[in-house]
Amino acid sequence: MERFVVCKTTEMQPGERRIVQVGGRSIGVFNANGEYYALRNSCPHQGAPLCVGRLTGTTLPSQPGSYRYGRDGEILACPWHGWEFDVTTGKSLFNPQQCLVKKYDVAVEPMEESLETFPVSVEEGHVVLYA
Repeated sequence: MERFVVCKTTEMQPGERRIVQVGGRSIGVFNANGEYYALRNSCPHQGAPLCVGRLTGTTLPSQPGSYRYGRDGEILACPWHGWEFDVTTGKSLFNPQQCLVKKYDVAVEPMEESLETFPVSVEEGHVVLYA
């Protein structure tokens, strides 16, 4: 598994995404509510560039006649046909056991520190993709 620095954490705010090319693959990296996730940029339905789709939420289980909206910024809709995928898992909302998108590991790592003779706190890090 290779390590790729995507950007600084301050360069991708919640709700934003970056699409990067890694080893000939297009991968979308998302900041969903302060957590980072990465998915292959290809819809399993017909190969659409999935990661340019609308990032939204969904209705949650509720009582009949009642509608609760939640998971804002965690649901990705395919730009071609509207198929919806969970950014946090890569699974589709309609058939999570059989229809999914490749998910990649993402971590936030501290930026390289300079040599100091006193304690240094890290306030900014890098978003790193492992593919």
